[in-house]
Amino acid sequence: MRDLLAALNGAMASPGIASTPVTAVADLDLERYAGAWHEIARLPMYFQRKCTGNVTAHYTPNIDGTVTVVNRCGTEGGEIASQGIARRPEAFARGKLEVTFVPPWLRWLPPVWADYWVIALDGDYQWSMVGQPGRKYLWILSRTPSLNGATFARLKAAAVAMGYDLSALIVSGQVE
Repeated sequence: MRDLLAALNGAMASPGIASTPVTAVADLDLERYAGAWHEIARLPMYFQRKCTGNVTAHYTPNIDGTVTVVNRCGTEGGEIASQGIARRPEAFARGKLEVTFVPPWLRWLPPVWADYWVIALDGDYQWSMVGQPGRKYLWILSRTPSLNGATFARLKAAAVAMGYDLSALIVSGQVE
């Protein structure tokens, strides 16, 4: 919560200017983060270009410390799904993960891993915001298909404060 408040203060002090660096949350409990999440909003991403709604992600921790990731979304022709794996690249950077969706035999290649940083997280793990240091990708997620409008506005303000351009933001879930 402190990180979110700092980001909001930065946004109010200098709108449109990245005054807060993109930082991951200090602690991410993968067991609590596990389960189903609904996408509320995202910045456009090539792999989601066919998604028309009902976008979900499901995370399952594995014994080796990795997390199985299953992403699904509705399309005009039905549904698409992809399965990948996430890992912590650094033991001390608990909110920073890397994710890949390539077959296991290609995972030794560094370029197949993408940053997946949890940059804002509800204390009760009911919503999260995920991004990466390059500010190209962003997801706002919720445990339910809808998110409170005030929370959504605070998360967008925090993203802007970190330098994200939200002009192309796609709202894929419900904002109440």
